[in-house]
Formats: sequence, C-alpha cells, structure tokens
Amino acid sequence: DAEQFSVSSTSQARALPLEGQHFFTPLKGIVSEKYDKVLHPYIEISAPANSVVTSVLDGTVISADWSDEHEYTIMVQHRDDILSIYRRNQKLLHKVGDRIKAGTPIALVGSSEGATTEDHLRFELWHNGVPVNPEQYIAY
Repeated sequence: DAEQFSVSSTSQARALPLEGQHFFTPLKGIVSEKYDKVLHPYIEISAPANSVVTSVLDGTVISADWSDEHEYTIMVQHRDDILSIYRRNQKLLHKVGDRIKAGTPIALVGSSEGATTEDHLRFELWHNGVPVNPEQYIAY
C-alpha cells in the first residue's frame, strides 16, 4: 500500500540533530578561550594571522560586515536551523547571499588593527536560536 509510505516530492529532508552533522574545523589552531554559556557563548581559536577560516557546513552567507567591537564578521546560515558566526577576521572572502560548501575558505583570521594580543578567531555555533558549545561537535 503506497499510502502508508507517504512518498511525496514536496516532503523535506529529515532534519539531523547536531550530533549527526559532519562539521569541518573552522580554523586549525589552539582553543585559547573555552566556551562559557553565561560569560561568553563562543570559543576563541588562536592561529597565525592570515590563517584561512573555513565554513563548518554547507550554507548561505547571511551577514558579512565590520564593527569596532568584532572587526570583520561573517555569519553563515545552515540547514536544520544551525548558524555559524566567525568574528575577528582581517578579511572576508564572501558576501551576503553567497552559497558556500563545507570546508570553503570564507575569511582570513587576524586583527585589522595590529592588536598586541595573539591573533584569534571568535567562533560561535547556534542551534534553534540558542548558542551551543562548538567543542562538543567539532575537533580542533
């Protein structure tokens, strides 16, 4: 009986939990600042200036801008209500609306103002509108 299988061309792909996703590492480096849900819902990954930052999953760039607080920031929306945010870059390689594949270079890490601290990426991972600890899903 074909009805019991509910085959439909309009049905959406089954949503995977975060544990079922295959994340790429956004930056090869050392986690210098651990995730803290209350104080800072992100991690910081130290790496040499000009290190390549890559998208953790396939997605679409929904924001690519500069601010005094976060310098160059790029945000990528992924399926299953996952959002990745990459802050403290010296150069962005994509613009809003770009569709990108997991592992694609999206930015270059490094302070745009010659900071005295070590260069690092501030990386955030959000799921269903809530920040999650990226170290639970991604190896660095």
